[in-house]
Amino acid sequence: MTTPVLRATPELVATAWLSTVVGDRVATTLPKPGVDGTLSWADGGFVTLVVAGGSSNIYVPLRTPVMGVSCWAANPTSQKPPWNQAATLAEAIVAACLDHPSIPQTLTLPGSYPSVQVKSAYVVGDPRRITDDASSYARYDIPGLVIAWTEVPS
Repeated sequence: MTTPVLRATPELVATAWLSTVVGDRVATTLPKPGVDGTLSWADGGFVTLVVAGGSSNIYVPLRTPVMGVSCWAANPTSQKPPWNQAATLAEAIVAACLDHPSIPQTLTLPGSYPSVQVKSAYVVGDPRRITDDASSYARYDIPGLVIAWTEVPS
């Protein structure tokens, strides 16, 4: 039996690229509170992502997924959501998309996944405040983050 070839996925690439912007505070799900109710991410906020659409080029191995991005912030000592902290994370992502000299870039993915070359990154729609969170978390959504990438040949 042969070992399957691992392929980069939109979630892996978006997580790796967003990590270059916001550090290790990014994943596909928001971390759960600790057993004592503390939030490990309360100091700097957190970014979650989900594939919202996109496509692959039918002629060349170029992927252009559209990612939905949520920027979260919490203040464990107050019921007032820290809107500015969540907005700052979202605006840092927008600014990184506009930092054209930093793109393209090669990203190393975890484990045995191949490296990828990010060709471009841009947002489709401005960050917007989401006000219906019952947990008093502040949340800004970027409706579309497009990251165009290809796998680096091994």
